[in-house]
Formats: sequence, C-alpha cells, structure tokens
Amino acid sequence: MRATQTRSADLDTVIKLEKLMAEQGTEEWKLERCGKVTASRVHTVIAKQKNGTYYADRETYLYELAVEQLTGKPVERLTNSFMDWGTLQEPNARNAYAATTFETISQVGFIPHPRISNSGASPDAVVGEDGLAEFKCPQSKTHINTIRNREVPKQYYTQVQWQMACMPERQYVDFCSYDPRMPEKGQLFIKRVPRDNNYISTLEEAVNHFLEVEVANVIKEINEAIEKI
Repeated sequence: MRATQTRSADLDTVIKLEKLMAEQGTEEWKLERCGKVTASRVHTVIAKQKNGTYYADRETYLYELAVEQLTGKPVERLTNSFMDWGTLQEPNARNAYAATTFETISQVGFIPHPRISNSGASPDAVVGEDGLAEFKCPQSKTHINTIRNREVPKQYYTQVQWQMACMPERQYVDFCSYDPRMPEKGQLFIKRVPRDNNYISTLEEAVNHFLEVEVANVIKEINEAIEKI
C-alpha cells in the first residue's frame, strides 16, 4: 500500500511540475538549462576513445558550460536538417507511442537533478505512474539499424538513465525510434530500459566531478585572466 501511495504522490508531483515548467524548446526552457549538464550530454562527459582519452567535444562542452555559468546566457548551438526533422516529427512519434501502448502520457520541462546542482534532464514524456519515454526520429538508416540490433545506442542509454537519475521514482524509460517513411509496421520501435541504480551512481560521480572540479577550474581560470586585463 505504501509503495502505491509513493508512486501516486510522485505522479501528482509530475503533474504539478508540468504546469509550472517551461515548455521544451522555448526561450524560458533554454534559460532553465543554461550552464547545466543535461541528459543528452552526459555521454559527452563520460565517453572515452579506445586509447582511454576523452573525445575533443568534451572540452568544447566544458567551456560552453563555463561560459554559460559566467554569463547566464545560453550558448547558441548549430542545428542541421536532420535535427530539424527530428523536432518536427516528435509529436507524431509521441502520438504513435500513445496509440500503440495505450499509456497515459504527459509532457514536462526541465527537471533538475535532486542532489547535483547545475544538472538535470528534459524527458520527452512522463508515462503512467513510474515510467518515462524518449523519442528519436533519426535518419532511416539509423532507424533500420536500431530495429536490426534491437538495442538502445550507447549514448541514448546514458541519456535515459540520467533522466531516471533526475526523477528517482521513475523505474523505466521506453526508448522509441520513429520513422514515418518506413512501412507501417516498421515505423515505431520501442525498447524498454529498466532503471540501473549502479550505472546511475557511476554517472552521478562522473557528472559531479565534471561540474565541481573541471568546470569550476575553468571558470576560476577565466576570472583570473579577466582580472589581469
């Protein structure tokens, strides 16, 4: 009975948050995320090459966050036609998911991590009492490969686990790949990803160090350089 009450209370909290939070993609939402490690970029923080070194885009992201924290203004990030396609198709993916699963879903904005400052997530949908959903609308080749492999690509696995880190009562994320160009049966692929608390703990340790040590050091260096002007 107590577990049911906890899940119901969590759902009530999500509904209240939905009413208070900025809609994803708006300027207000961008400001809420400014200077914060977001779920879609956690993989950038942790990913390493075969030789054990980090990828170059990690340092770029490090300086982007430092600048955002210093200025309070979001860094402009380039988009392309594939990203625009994904944004355009996301409502259709959400509708296809709802029609397929018969789940009750709702949308939320930016959810701060409950313990790690300057981090959070923006799940694409809250599902029922204890789930989330993440929608990807990729190129057809990528969609087909996902169907063939029947696995969630590693960077997205990290993303959905971080979403659950930010919403501790959520027990799974339905990862969805959607492509309306495919034959009807192949348009929507759904893979349920259960919560992995051990992996979440590893991510939290890495993100906390990235923010509290690396980003903080860059900000200190920038401020010291400014003082010398």
